[in-house]
Amino acid sequence: MSAGAGEGAYSFSLTTFSPSGKLVQIEHALAAVGHGTTSLGIKAANAVVIATEKRPQSPLVDDSALTKVAPVCPNIGIVYSGMGPDFRLLLARARKIAQSYWKIYGEYPTTKVLVQEIATIMQDATQSGGVRPFGVSLLVAGIDSGRGPSLYQVDPSGSYYMWKASAIGKNMANAKTFLEKRYSDDISLEDAVHTAILTIKEGFEGQLTEKTVEIGIVTVGPDNKSVFRLLSEQEIRDYLAL
Repeated sequence: MSAGAGEGAYSFSLTTFSPSGKLVQIEHALAAVGHGTTSLGIKAANAVVIATEKRPQSPLVDDSALTKVAPVCPNIGIVYSGMGPDFRLLLARARKIAQSYWKIYGEYPTTKVLVQEIATIMQDATQSGGVRPFGVSLLVAGIDSGRGPSLYQVDPSGSYYMWKASAIGKNMANAKTFLEKRYSDDISLEDAVHTAILTIKEGFEGQLTEKTVEIGIVTVGPDNKSVFRLLSEQEIRDYLAL
């Protein structure tokens, strides 16, 4: 068999089902997510909170340049667990989708519309020869008129689900158990932020500080429009002091 034929057969095998009905590469992608730092999201009565550990690989790294919670557009934020370069690509595409939507309709997309577009990009990678699945899971937060606060999880397969609270990353099983015990449908924004910090603290190695956790919130502003923003280090420090 020629080298070219061998490469083609290998690429084909990555995008076909095994006899057991599984796509093995997706399982490998989920393993990459499981090795990532813990991230979580909580839907409050009038807001959505997303948070993650922020731990540089070396004390020599300038952590001011590290960010895992990011805005997609003014009303939607996103956080990930898994491979940073894959997230960077998906974030760039998501922002481009949001801007294109705004140019056409004069408003930014709803959370569900944006999630569907991201999920389609991720699903396409599972059935394209020579392309591996994205090694990230995402939590996407927004507030939509009519639907209210929305929290979605998108996995490497392109599957997406709407959650009240969820966790992804290496400590997700324990984090979900912790969230199940503390979550309520009428949880306030303040309590949701506090719960997010406590959940991350449960599985965090070392001391949790304002520099080792990153938090974003989506709230409704005074003009009745939803706004996503990152909490400052001072705000996180105040929550940690409670």
